[in-house]
Amino acid sequence: MDTESTHSGYSYHSSRSGRSARPGDRSRERHKPSSSKDSSRSERSVVINPPDTPSQESPVHNGEPLPGEPTPAAEHGDEAQDDNWGETTTAVTGTSELSVSQEEVVGLGKGMHGRTVGLRRYLPLAVVSCVGLLVLATPLAFLLLPTVMWPGSTQTCEAACEGLFLSISFKLLILLVAVWALFFRPGRASLPRVCVYRAFLITLTLLLTMSYWLFYGVRILDSQPNGDYHGIVQFAVSLVDSQLFVHYLAVVLLELRQLQPCYSMCVIRSTDGETRHYNIGQLSIQRAALSILEYYYRDFPLHNPALLSASKQRAAKHLAGLKVYNVDAPGNTAGAQSGNGNQSRAMVTAAAKRKDSAHNELYYEEADYERRVRKRRARLVVAVEEAFTHVRRMKKEDERATPSDIMDVREAALAIFPSMARSLQKYLRTTRRQHCHSMESIQKHLAFCLVNNMSPKAFLETYLAPGPTLQYGPERWMADQWTLVSEASVTSGVKDGTEFLLRCLDFSLAVTVKSIPYIRVTEEYIDPKSHKFILLLQSETSV
Repeated sequence: MDTESTHSGYSYHSSRSGRSARPGDRSRERHKPSSSKDSSRSERSVVINPPDTPSQESPVHNGEPLPGEPTPAAEHGDEAQDDNWGETTTAVTGTSELSVSQEEVVGLGKGMHGRTVGLRRYLPLAVVSCVGLLVLATPLAFLLLPTVMWPGSTQTCEAACEGLFLSISFKLLILLVAVWALFFRPGRASLPRVCVYRAFLITLTLLLTMSYWLFYGVRILDSQPNGDYHGIVQFAVSLVDSQLFVHYLAVVLLELRQLQPCYSMCVIRSTDGETRHYNIGQLSIQRAALSILEYYYRDFPLHNPALLSASKQRAAKHLAGLKVYNVDAPGNTAGAQSGNGNQSRAMVTAAAKRKDSAHNELYYEEADYERRVRKRRARLVVAVEEAFTHVRRMKKEDERATPSDIMDVREAALAIFPSMARSLQKYLRTTRRQHCHSMESIQKHLAFCLVNNMSPKAFLETYLAPGPTLQYGPERWMADQWTLVSEASVTSGVKDGTEFLLRCLDFSLAVTVKSIPYIRVTEEYIDPKSHKFILLLQSETSV
C-alpha cells in the first residue's frame, strides 16, 4: 500500500504494541465471565468427530456462515471498521529474524489439528497391531528359542510332537483370522474416551503373555532342558489355547452382550421436534451416542433451516404490528395524558383483537401455502411425465436408426432436463428445499433413472418428499462434528432415566433412556369341550 510505513527499533515497536494491547486486555477482561462458564460446561461435554471431517471451530458451510450464526460484525458492533479500512490503515511492523506471518500461524494450527486427528484415529489400530503381533509371535518364539540356544541338547520331535506342531499351526491361523475380523475393522468414528472393554481385553492379553514369558524364562531358559522338547511344545499349545479363550471373551463382551435390547431411547431434534425411538442393549453412553448418530443419518429427514426461518418471520411480523405508548412520560399535561391514555387503550384493544385473530391468519397462510405446493407439484408431475414420454418415443425411433445416430444416456438426460428444470426449480423453492439438490445431482439422478428404465414417479420420489440425511452428500448435512454433553461419565453404562445431549452446529439431539419393562406372560388352558354347543332345529324355523 502507498500509505504503509515500516518502523524498526525495539523501543518504538514495544511502545506501540503496549498501547495497542490495552483494548485487547479490556476485551479479555470483559469476556472473562463467559470463558469461565464455558470451561465449567466443557468439563461435562466431549466431542465425537468422525475421521477426516472439518472441525467445529469454523462453522462455515459452502463458504458462507450457517443460518442463525452471528457474524463477527454483529458481535463486535462497537469495534466495527469502516468500509475503506484497507485504504486508510497504516500498518506498523517490526523487523525481526524470527517474525512469523498470520497466515503461517493459521497454517501451523491447521497442521497440528490434522496431526492430532490422525493420531487419534490410527493410535488404537497401532496398539492393536502391536498386541496382535506379540500374541502371534510368542508361541513361535517358545518353539524356536530352545533349538537356537541349545542346538544339540534337545530330542528329535516324534509323531506325537509333530501332531502338536500341526495343532498349533492351525490354531494360530484361526486366531489370526479371528483377530483380524474382530479388531482390524475400519474406524467408524472417533470417540472421546477409550472403550473400557477394549482396554480390559488388551490388558488381560498383555498380562497373560507376560505371565507365560516369566514362567518360560524361569522354568525353561534358566534350567537347561534335558532333551524334553515335547514339554516345551505342549507349553506353547497351552498358550495358544488361552489366547483363543481370551478372543472368545472379547466376542462376548464386544459383540454378543449388546445384542439383547434392554433400553428404549427417545431421540428428539431440538429445532423441528422430529422424534424417533430406538432399542439398544447394554452399552456405554458414548457407544449409545454413536449408535444414535448412525440411526440419525439413516432415519431422520434432512434438517432444513429454511422451514424454521419462515416461522421466525411470521413471529417478527406479528410483533412488528404491536405499538407501545408511554402514558406516564414526563412533560405530558393532564389533558394530553388523558388523550394518550384513551389512545393507548384503543391500541391495546386493537392489539388484543389482532392477537385473537392470529390463528385465522396462520390457518389461511398455511392453506395458501398448501395450495401453492399442490399447484407446483401438479406442474412438475406433468412436465416430468411429458419428458419421459418423449424419451420412450425417441427410444423406439433409435431402435430403427443407425448406430451413429443413437444418443447416449447422458446426452438424453441433458436434452430433456430443460423441459422440466423450471417446474422443478419452482417446486423446490416453494418447499424450501432448493439448497438440498444441485443441478449436477439432478442430472445424474435423471441419467440413472433413464439407464434403469424407471418411471416418472420413481424419478420424482426423491424430490417430492424429504429423504434421510444419508441420501444427500456430506456437504448438505451441515453436521460433521458432534459434542456429547452428559452429566454422567461417558464411559459408564446407560440406565433408566439417563439423559444426554448430542449437539452440532445449528441443532441438537436430546436423548432420554427408558428401560424396557419386565414382561410376564402366563398361560391359561381352555378346555376344547367348554365352547361346544348343540343346535336344536325345529320345523317352524326357516333353517
